[in-house]
Amino acid sequence: MIADIKKSAEQKMQKSLEALKLDLGKVRTGRAHTGLLDHITVDYYGAPTLISQVASVNLADARTITVAPWEKKMLSAIEKAIRSSDLGLNPVTVGELIRIPMPALTEERRRDLTKIVKHEGENARVAMRNIRRDANTQLKDLLKEKKIAEDEERRGQDEIQKLTDRHIAEIDKLLQIKEAELMAI
Repeated sequence: MIADIKKSAEQKMQKSLEALKLDLGKVRTGRAHTGLLDHITVDYYGAPTLISQVASVNLADARTITVAPWEKKMLSAIEKAIRSSDLGLNPVTVGELIRIPMPALTEERRRDLTKIVKHEGENARVAMRNIRRDANTQLKDLLKEKKIAEDEERRGQDEIQKLTDRHIAEIDKLLQIKEAELMAI
């Protein structure tokens, strides 16, 4: 029973960590990377479809993403989708290719993005603590129902705490890397 609670908590913590990685990936640094367009959808024959499924997305250089649609008529739809996204990018169509230059970040914008990253990190830490609390509550319920002994409950809480500490350290590491990326010119 304790192993099930611990396994469940670990799975939830891992999912929270993956969600944080996704959120941090959406925060734009000065460098171009193809993952920036991963969440943008385009209308493809009436169905919302990811850009990566209707075009080839590549890097031309460190500051330029290129999108080559597989069908010519998708050019304007893809350009419109990128322009209307929350990324603040300005795509330019050159022949059958869409070039997306990455604007350089100002110092003020870098600080704002760092604040956003810290906020995301704090949300992830809160999620970890909530998962820990839920697991500890389940352990206490087992103790009340006399399904486990007090020392087993204490040992289970210690294991859950170690798990929480490990995941929070991982969050801190991810935040440190992202902040360094943001502040690098």
